[in-house]
Amino acid sequence: MDFKLIERVFRDLALAAGREILAIYHSGTLGTRAKADDSPVTLADLAADRVISEGLRAAFPNLPLVTEEQAATHAAQPRTFLIVDPLDGTKEFVQRRGDFTVNIAYVENGTPRFGVVYAPAKGRLFYTLAEGGSVEEKAPFGDQPGEVTPIGVNSMPDNRALMVVASKSHRDAATDEYIARYGVRDMTSAGSSLKFCLVATGEADLYPRLGRTMEWDTAAGDAVLRGAGGQVVRFDDHTPLAYGKEGFANPFFIAFAPGVLLVKA
Repeated sequence: MDFKLIERVFRDLALAAGREILAIYHSGTLGTRAKADDSPVTLADLAADRVISEGLRAAFPNLPLVTEEQAATHAAQPRTFLIVDPLDGTKEFVQRRGDFTVNIAYVENGTPRFGVVYAPAKGRLFYTLAEGGSVEEKAPFGDQPGEVTPIGVNSMPDNRALMVVASKSHRDAATDEYIARYGVRDMTSAGSSLKFCLVATGEADLYPRLGRTMEWDTAAGDAVLRGAGGQVVRFDDHTPLAYGKEGFANPFFIAFAPGVLLVKA
């Protein structure tokens, strides 16, 4: 694989999808409807999916593509593939909150190796580099790149005073009960895959998810976090979260900076 090509294509497609999303976001006509599983989908989800899937198929014609908005792509069970959530945090999008993201990832032998997470309403772009590591690019606009800064997890978190990030739309009693088993300095809520990125930048130390997610929800953020020195493990046995599972459904998981002493499930 040409990893520089992956880096460039992922970044450019995420920005292009972000422009489509923001145009619809500001138009006032979201075109929201319910999918078969009662989750919302908007015109922005579909427009972003079209831009990304066409671009990925042109750039990487030999790689399987799995994307949330194309049910036909969910039938396969590849080990090495591209996976996309064109608009993660649709509920935040519909409710006019800025915590929605574009997510594109490359999974190699079950591990998310490269990824991009773009929050267009916040002007924050996170991606992995071909040579390793992760960066944040702030306020990219059109063909003009923003300031690019290497990112890394909090290397020495204080286990008596952790910063925890949790879901904005899917917080529940089980999650609160688990978080209460740690020494917590403060908590913040965020939508979509931004939670992975807050751990990746050291703005948070711990993100537990005790709820339903799909691989397209997590792969890009997982890749960015791993590139920044973090880890994502299963909640039940603390083994690394794997990809290419049947049906692409995830178990509960924990994303964290390695210095955090995890509590057993």
